[in-house]
Amino acid sequence: MSQEPLVDQEIIFEVLENQLADNNPKQVKETLMRLCMTGHSREDALELMACALAPEMEAVIERNETFNLQRYIEHLALLPEMPWVTE
Repeated sequence: MSQEPLVDQEIIFEVLENQLADNNPKQVKETLMRLCMTGHSREDALELMACALAPEMEAVIERNETFNLQRYIEHLALLPEMPWVTE
């Protein structure tokens, strides 16, 4: 039986859209542009970016950690590869 994610997918996409609108962090918009320029649709790029954001949001909610901006930026830079995701 799989466990339900702690962070709703809609919330993750809303946070991403807000980050894009605010250009903060700037790496979010840069990552979207890079992924789109390498053949990903905007939707696919956002889904990949959500995979970088979700673990950070879960760490804040589940473990009461501070949002790790540096790790998030590092994960964005690795996309479309996701070595932090384990099956």
